[in-house]
Amino acid sequence: MKFGISYFATHMGADPAELAIDIERLGFESYFVSEHSHIPVDTDFPLADEVPMPYRSMFDPFLSLAAAAAVTKRIKLGTAICIIPQHDPVNLAKTISTLDQISNGRAILGIGAGWNPPEMENHRVAFADRFRITRERIEAMKELWTKEEAEYAGKLVNITRSWQWPKPVQQPYPPILVAGSGANIIKRCVDLGDGWMPVFAIQWHESLRNKQTPLDDLPEMAAELRRRAEEAGKPRPTITAMGLPPTPEYMDLLEEHGVDRLMLGLPPEGKELAFETLESHAQAVSAYL
Repeated sequence: MKFGISYFATHMGADPAELAIDIERLGFESYFVSEHSHIPVDTDFPLADEVPMPYRSMFDPFLSLAAAAAVTKRIKLGTAICIIPQHDPVNLAKTISTLDQISNGRAILGIGAGWNPPEMENHRVAFADRFRITRERIEAMKELWTKEEAEYAGKLVNITRSWQWPKPVQQPYPPILVAGSGANIIKRCVDLGDGWMPVFAIQWHESLRNKQTPLDDLPEMAAELRRRAEEAGKPRPTITAMGLPPTPEYMDLLEEHGVDRLMLGLPPEGKELAFETLESHAQAVSAYL
């Protein structure tokens, strides 16, 4: 199992490029950053009484990853997650292929459809359409990445016959990891992506339904993911787990069920605290390995 770092890059915390240098130095495999373009004041935040400041103040993920690419050579650079309905697919395809080029093939695209209705509506996307538009935009970007002359005709996304370069370094395109939970997430992962990116809840409460995945569900869902991929004639999907601490108990469980990567979070506020936590994670991983 590989180990990566997940971070809400903000102006209140560690510089994303400086952090990337230490993430690579300490032997981690990957570095993922999060995204919210903005948070409308009338947001109903599902995990607390008010929206925490880091959610309101995230750096642009692709600029953060480009800065990280410039000062590293080995670590994978990913989004956890890119909210697809917030992006024009032509511009996003260009951004991702450019990141893959300047990083020499290290980009990973973690995607989601979003959870915040007013945020989505400010991007002129109806909340009820978020899954359909995510699907169509991903399909359209795959056309742009893989075809010399690309076109796409969907119900919500249309691109006339077009040229777009650069193409990604990775062929056919960077890995797409689908984040999410709920009844349809495994089908979505197999249809759209190359892997699943769940946030696991150690202590389950019904308020977490469709936001996180009970850890007890991992064995059944991992088996279903692989079965569906095999039936569809697709390669074995990866699983990138989030939400768990780096303790032997949880790492053994993930290993047992074939999880490919555990992403460990850092506090988004306080530069020194982020680096201290990173060192602590490195020590825990080193002791386990």
